[in-house]
Amino acid sequence: MRKVWRLIVIFYILFRYGLDELAVSYFPSGRIVVFYRCLFFWRNLSVLPGARLRKALEELGPIFIKFGQMLSTRRDLLPADIADELSKLQDRVPPFDSNLAVEQITKYLGAPPEELFASFDRIPVASASVAQVHFARLHNGREVAVKVLRPEMQKRIGRDIELMYVFAALGERFWRDGKRLRLTAVVHEFDKSLHDELDLMREAANYSQLRRNFADSDKLMVPEIFWDYCSTNVIVMEKMVGIPISRTDRLLEAGLDLKKLASNGVEIFLTQVFRDAFFHADMHPGNILISVEPATFGRYIALDLGIVGMLDDFDKEYLSKNFVAFFRRDYRMVAEANIESGWAPPDTSVVELEAAVRTCCEPMFDRPLRDFSFGMVLMRLFQTSRRFNIEIQPQLVLLQKTMLNIEGLGRQLDPDLDLWKTAKPFLEEWMDRQIGFRGLLDRFKAESVNYSRIIPQLPRLVQGALENVARPDKKSELLDRLVVEQARINRRLNRLVYFGGGVLIGILLVRILLNWRYFF
Repeated sequence: MRKVWRLIVIFYILFRYGLDELAVSYFPSGRIVVFYRCLFFWRNLSVLPGARLRKALEELGPIFIKFGQMLSTRRDLLPADIADELSKLQDRVPPFDSNLAVEQITKYLGAPPEELFASFDRIPVASASVAQVHFARLHNGREVAVKVLRPEMQKRIGRDIELMYVFAALGERFWRDGKRLRLTAVVHEFDKSLHDELDLMREAANYSQLRRNFADSDKLMVPEIFWDYCSTNVIVMEKMVGIPISRTDRLLEAGLDLKKLASNGVEIFLTQVFRDAFFHADMHPGNILISVEPATFGRYIALDLGIVGMLDDFDKEYLSKNFVAFFRRDYRMVAEANIESGWAPPDTSVVELEAAVRTCCEPMFDRPLRDFSFGMVLMRLFQTSRRFNIEIQPQLVLLQKTMLNIEGLGRQLDPDLDLWKTAKPFLEEWMDRQIGFRGLLDRFKAESVNYSRIIPQLPRLVQGALENVARPDKKSELLDRLVVEQARINRRLNRLVYFGGGVLIGILLVRILLNWRYFF
C-alpha cells in the first residue's frame, strides 16, 4: 500500500503542475486535446512549462532532481527555456532549515558549530538534492566548506527506489527488451550509487583518492578533507572559490580561453577513466568550477564526489579497444571486441555487426560537436544492440551518463570542439602503455613484489622437480594398485550379477511351465 500511495502522489504532482498535457499532446486527434483542457479548465497553467517541470521535480524528491540535473546538460535535446530552468536544480535546490543543519552538525560531530569553528555562516552557499553547504572558518584560520546531509534522506530515497525495482521487474517480464537491458541490475547499480552518496564518509574518501590521483596535475584541483571534522552525515573540506563552468559569460570576462577549457575537460575525463579507472560520475555544471586565482588560473575544481565510477581491467581493455577502433574507423575491431567479450552472442555475424556499427558512427566523424549529438549516437548504438541481442552492462551505465555530461559541457564551452581529434592521441598513448613495450615494463614493475618472493625459492623448486623425475612416483604406484584391485572387484560383481540373474530367470520359467500344465 505504501508503494501504491507513493505512485498516486507522483501522478498527482505531475497532474497538479500540468505535466500530463505532455502525454495528451501526443494524441493524433486535436479534439481530444481540446476536450481534455476544457475538462480541467480550473488549473492555473500560466507558469511556463520549464518552471512547472522544475518545481514538480523538486517536489518529487532527490531521485527526480538528479534526473532533471542530467537533462539540464542536454541543450541539444531540450528547448532553451526548459534547459535554463532545469539548470537551477544543479545548485539552487531550495535549502532546508539552517536550524536542522546545526542539529545535524551537533549530533554527528559532537559539538555545536559555535564551538567547532571560529565562525559559521548559517545561510547556505549552495543547496543540492541530497545536501547543502555552509561556509565556515577553523580556529587555525583555514577557510572551509561544511557539507550537511538533508534529514531523513535514507527513508525518502528508499521509497522511490522500491518503486523503481517494481517497474524494472514488470519491464523485464512484459517488455520484449526488458531482460536484455537487465533493468533490475541497472536499478541495483543506481540504488548502490545513491546510497553510497548518502554516506558522506565515503564521499570524503573519494575526495582524498581523486586529490591523490591528480596531485601533480596543472588542470584539476580537488579540495582537501579535514578528517577530524567528518562523519557519515557531515564532512568538512577546503573552501574552493571559482566560476561555475556553465557561466560562460563570466569565464570570458575573466579572460579564460574556452577552447582550451573544453580540451582540458576532455583530457581530465579520459585520464580519470583510462589511467586511474576512478572517475567523477556526477559531472554536471553545478559540480564543476574554474579557478581564477593567479596561482591556479584556469584549473578545473571538482566538487560533489558522492558518486564515482570504477572500472576493472576487463572493462578498461574493452573500452580502450572500442575507442581506438572508433577513432581509426576500424568497425570490424568493434564488432569482434563485442563478440570476444561475451556481450554479443557467439553466433553473431561479424560482418553484419560491423556494417551496423559503421552506419551508427560514420556520420559523426570530421564534424564539430555542434553538428552532431553523441546522445543520438548512443541511441542508435542501443538500437543496434537490441537487434543483435547485445547485453547492456550495468557497470557502464555511470560511464555512459558521465560521457553525456562531458558532451554537454563541451557543447557549452566550444561548439566547434572536435571530440575525436582531441581524445585520439591520449587514447593511443594509453593503449601503448597497456599493450606496447612500455606496458610490458609497467607490468614487470607491478609484479616485482611477487618476483622478490618467488626467485629465492627457484633453486629449491627446480631441485624438487628433478628429484621427482628421477625417482618413481610412489603415488603413481599406489594408484596403479588401486586400479587393479578395482578391476578385480568389478569382475566378481559381474559374476555375481550374472549368476543371480540366471537363477531368477530359471525360477520364472519353472513357474510358467507349472501354470501352463495346470491350465491344460
